[in-house]
Amino acid sequence: MPVASSRSVARKSAALAVGSLAAGIGYASLIERNAFTLREVTMPVLAPGSTPLKVLHISDIHMRPTQRRKQAWLRELARLEPDLVVNTGDNLAHPKAVPTVVQALNPLLSLPGLFVFGSNDYFAPRLKNPLNYVVKPSHRVFGEPLPWQDLRAAFTERGWLDLTHTRRVIEVAGLRIAAAGVDDPHLKRDRYPTIAGPADRTANLTLGLTHSPEPRVLDRFAADGYQLVLAGHTHGGQLCLPFYGALVTNCELDRSRAKGASRWGANMALHVSAGIGTSPYAPVRFCCRPEATLLTLVAAPSGGADSGSHAGRAHPTVSAQKTTG
Repeated sequence: MPVASSRSVARKSAALAVGSLAAGIGYASLIERNAFTLREVTMPVLAPGSTPLKVLHISDIHMRPTQRRKQAWLRELARLEPDLVVNTGDNLAHPKAVPTVVQALNPLLSLPGLFVFGSNDYFAPRLKNPLNYVVKPSHRVFGEPLPWQDLRAAFTERGWLDLTHTRRVIEVAGLRIAAAGVDDPHLKRDRYPTIAGPADRTANLTLGLTHSPEPRVLDRFAADGYQLVLAGHTHGGQLCLPFYGALVTNCELDRSRAKGASRWGANMALHVSAGIGTSPYAPVRFCCRPEATLLTLVAAPSGGADSGSHAGRAHPTVSAQKTTG
């Protein structure tokens, strides 16, 4: 092949590669990032004989005041009529976003709710080197402090319970729920000894909450006999590859559990939300749509997640799952 022709082919290939990259970035930032979806999952975790419980799991909203589409979508979630709402943190991405979050969640705040906070409730996001998620996953860069106290006050005034380092027993839809939570392990704010001790086996559901699903915390919940732990933080990997999944989880959790339901230990189920938002400095999602999850919890034959798995391996606890746009 003549040299001139080779150079022409090389230039065309380079142009095609650049064009494909630009198209991919455009899709990830303009389309998929705003393609909010509802995931529906059935998990057999309740005590035998319990009636089903509908739990709406929301996480990682990362709200900015100008995000009208996200706000409208959040308001529509109330039509699902869940029995319980669980919020696992990272609600804010702007110091003036508290009123926006409260307004968007207003219909849900009239329902029973539990919450813990994450790093982006306490500190605003900052520009970071994206390679640090791979080469320095433990590296922390904090932005300006956020008004998390105002958000907490707004949630609790409407009746949602802050489970940060707290154990509570509540009754929802005729079921007794023994719940406990920790502060964000991603910031090393977790103090599990403050809630340590065997879970209440007389409850229909023993439920743990944490923002970041760090294995050291999941191990403690499992050792204390919790049936289900809900977490967020991972964004489902945020940038995923077809047939491969998440590239990173931004914590010590393995990639196979970056989002959705899995097993942890012999008797505990785990659900990790892929989250609803992104950092304003990384406003992209690829093969990982923003989501909330409607969990239908049903009775397990043995009173908890089915036995037979080991920590460190992912096993399904889902009897039915579907996704709606």
